[in-house]
Amino acid sequence: MENYRDSDLYNDKEKAALAYADAMTLSDQDVSDDMFRRLRDFFDDESLIELTAVIAWENASSKFNRALRVPSQELWQRES
Repeated sequence: MENYRDSDLYNDKEKAALAYADAMTLSDQDVSDDMFRRLRDFFDDESLIELTAVIAWENASSKFNRALRVPSQELWQRES
């Protein structure tokens, strides 16, 4: 959801995690020191490592599947 930053559907912790996922995923973004400090407000070391691993795994899986032309399983539809 592109509007998660302004949405009432997500709490501050969820918004921080989604912004982190964007920063890890999108080539034109990076994880800033400010973002990392904000994450530390919500996640302890173990949780932050787990969150990072899940995001990295999903990114790697996506690249792997795309390179090998593995078709989508149609589990979700992008909103127009």
